[in-house]
Amino acid sequence: MQATTLNLTTAYKNFFDKRARFPKFKSKHGKQSIQYPQNVKIVEGNVKLPGNIGVVKAKIHRPISGKIKTVTVSKTPSGKYFASILTEVECENPSTTEGKIYGVDLGLKHFAVVTDGKKVSKHDNPKHLAKHENNLKRKQQKLARKQKGSNSRYKYRKVVAKVYERLSNSRQDFLHKLSYKLVS
Repeated sequence: MQATTLNLTTAYKNFFDKRARFPKFKSKHGKQSIQYPQNVKIVEGNVKLPGNIGVVKAKIHRPISGKIKTVTVSKTPSGKYFASILTEVECENPSTTEGKIYGVDLGLKHFAVVTDGKKVSKHDNPKHLAKHENNLKRKQQKLARKQKGSNSRYKYRKVVAKVYERLSNSRQDFLHKLSYKLVS
């Protein structure tokens, strides 16, 4: 309730200062999320949330250092839950290092053309949608045949959402790999 009240206050301030429109209720069909601004602990590799929820099993993929500030639990359209943990860590200012300067040109045929003045490397556009198009088309046609409001349609909507999620994950994977390659 604390985070919700804070968000609502910000929304009304923006509305009355003419920076935004009147606040709307969130749709239950979109992305769902909840914030816990305090009393969240990591207990034996699991996340302990306040209230009636209690301890939730979690796959923590990196050690959590520092003081936990807020935890945002969000649900994807395919039905998976993710917890994003915001921490505060005391540290000094980062040091800058000298290195080569690269020019990156983004395009359509080639996703990125990278040059350092002497050498030019081209990274082709992987066209992720084209790879998943047939599967997506088949699943969407099957979904369209289901009767609106039926339990069968509700279940199959998650199947289509999983295809979109796989498409999104492949895009993210490509971007992470390319950016890591450019940085290193």
